[in-house]
Amino acid sequence: IEQEAGDSNDADNIEASQNRLAAQVDALLEHFKQEDPRGLPGAPVPDPIDVPNVKKSLGMGNLEMMEVKGHGLSKFRIDKINADFKDMKVNGGLQLDQMVVKGKYILGTFFSKANGPFTVILKNVYADATAFLAVERDGRLSTDRIKMDITFSEMSMDFQNLGFMGSVFQSVVNSAPNLVFDAMKPFMLQEADKQMRSEINKNILEALGDRRMPNSITPLDSVIAEGRKMVRENGFDPFKLPDMNRTMGVFSVQLANIWISGISSFYRVGNVTAGMANNTVSLRLQLGTQQVTGAGQWEVGLGLMTRVGHVQFTVQHIRASIGVSQPLDTRKRPQITDLQLDMGNIQVRCDGAGTLDYVMEFAVNVLPNLLRYQIMDAIENPIKQRIQEKFNTIDVEQAIKVMVEKYEKEGSNFKFDLKLLGI
Repeated sequence: IEQEAGDSNDADNIEASQNRLAAQVDALLEHFKQEDPRGLPGAPVPDPIDVPNVKKSLGMGNLEMMEVKGHGLSKFRIDKINADFKDMKVNGGLQLDQMVVKGKYILGTFFSKANGPFTVILKNVYADATAFLAVERDGRLSTDRIKMDITFSEMSMDFQNLGFMGSVFQSVVNSAPNLVFDAMKPFMLQEADKQMRSEINKNILEALGDRRMPNSITPLDSVIAEGRKMVRENGFDPFKLPDMNRTMGVFSVQLANIWISGISSFYRVGNVTAGMANNTVSLRLQLGTQQVTGAGQWEVGLGLMTRVGHVQFTVQHIRASIGVSQPLDTRKRPQITDLQLDMGNIQVRCDGAGTLDYVMEFAVNVLPNLLRYQIMDAIENPIKQRIQEKFNTIDVEQAIKVMVEKYEKEGSNFKFDLKLLGI
């Protein structure tokens, strides 16, 4: 009975967690439909944030600040996020219109003492942080170190009950206007570092579970290896190209049963970066394949005469630099922002045309290799347009909801499927 009760509680906890995920995703989708989204639904941003007690020597006396709290952090705007997957670091910038710091103070000098509440108002606050990740000896991915800084454009202060010490304190502040903030800043950064480190490690644990990263390759290349496996499992290698039929007057050409192998041999040839700015997420990656081979059947017709044969081809490599973007407002469609292609030497063998086979092989083997850079430049835009046409058919918001629903049903067994995008 106790075992059954435990299993029931585990099932209830999993269901509750999945329901929370669906609610959080819906909240995020609605949040970024705003013109000026502030904050982040579900983000564990402490507001107010507690700042440890601060002691600072001012020359003319000692300043102690207690019960310090920073208000307004939850109203941040995400200015930028840049992720470098090769070096495993993430840089982010948050902007606040205003941050209010309140607490109590004691200002003591040789001849007097003052105490009371104080308020510091910072305007146009900007927080910039870079988190570096690393694979530990046991294979776990975790936060290695965090670099962080906070700046502002304007500051005003109100220390009550200073009495006749006000003029002395004001003269000290005028000579070093950032003195009070500089006294609080290390403690604020320390608290933010602790909470950020805890949250990043928590998210990594939730995403990866007990999965261990290999020490022999970077986590990025490990993910790409998983991508190669997914391509094969989804039946994209070998891949069958659509049949092609072209007719020009009495002349016709047909290509059929064309299969390409080697697509899943892709690997990283450059960096993979992701970023977010102006409420738009962007991704840039540079991938290349090893040798790609293909074979198919061709048929050429001239009036009542036809010739049928087979073709085999080999491409030394294919490399692509791709840039895509997606507005955070998921009612909008993804965009392909850049596409640059490079192709290695091409070799073709034909049979079925008799002596014309040699002419065709010569024409196909020599001309494309001499002109392949011009050919790549010529086909980049048509391919880019074709990809954009596919992107225009994707309902991003619906696709995200379908994936969340699938995850709720499958849990840890969830696997991404391109069909979820409606492609």
